[in-house]
Amino acid sequence: MKVLHLDTNHPLLIEQFAELGFQNDEDYTSSKDDIEKKIHLYDGVIIRSRFTIDQQFLDKATNLKFIGRVGAGLENIDTRYAKQKDIFLASAPEGNRNAVGEHTLGMLLSLMNKMTKANREVKKGKWDREGNRGVELNGKTVGIIGYGNMGKAFAEKLSGFDVDIICYDIVGGVGDDNARQVGIMEFKQKSDVVSLHVPQTEKTIGMVNSGFINEFHKPFWFLNTARGKCVITHDLVNGLKSEKILGAGLDVLEYEKKSFENMFAQKPKAFKYLRKAKNVLLTPHVAGWTTESKEKLAQTIVDKIKAGFC
Repeated sequence: MKVLHLDTNHPLLIEQFAELGFQNDEDYTSSKDDIEKKIHLYDGVIIRSRFTIDQQFLDKATNLKFIGRVGAGLENIDTRYAKQKDIFLASAPEGNRNAVGEHTLGMLLSLMNKMTKANREVKKGKWDREGNRGVELNGKTVGIIGYGNMGKAFAEKLSGFDVDIICYDIVGGVGDDNARQVGIMEFKQKSDVVSLHVPQTEKTIGMVNSGFINEFHKPFWFLNTARGKCVITHDLVNGLKSEKILGAGLDVLEYEKKSFENMFAQKPKAFKYLRKAKNVLLTPHVAGWTTESKEKLAQTIVDKIKAGFC
């Protein structure tokens, strides 16, 4: 097996592949066009988010047997076409689920207790206790949209709080001891907190829009550690301005590109608002980006490839 690594990852991935007898080649700088010229030489590809593996790429990868995506989702791969060509696909949502669960909880508690605002003010010499009075999580209903690896991990972190946890998912029967699965009407009626944990698909792109937001019966706190394009930022900002959304914790943004370049060269008014809003907490797509998850993501890919081919 010849494997081409297109992004740097934890060294165990290459080390353990070598132990399996794989030949590991690394190319972290060549253009996609240059990669396409040699991809026919390889049985496997390991990638994170460097570029899209589309139909043209797959047509040139005539010997490709597997693609390992060291991350939770497969949205940068034409999965339908890859499956038609009988290419094994491996992602690793199990590897960073705990990190995402912890990050999401941290964002929620920070928002509700105005920690970022208070920290900024104290460092500037302002001691405003009343202006930083928080809101307790206990007694609230936390709604989780998308109850897979990440949604379940967040629910596990919430299990020590006195909260009602409900979940909504297009797949039936996914509820468990940590979250009760409900229909969308009950979800929108009861949720005080809405946390998004869905993959990026044709159905989820733009799903959080003005219609979605305004159908909730109560103002709510909003969290997105899933994918930025699932939220229409302009509509989210309108929700914040109208106080339909009490605050937002966003680890991902609609404006992200696959390699996260040039984020601050963009000038959308909605993005400017998010950057200035005191009730918005922004992090740079790092919810699943811990020291521990880097190792676990790589190990998950190794284990899945090993199970499929060794």
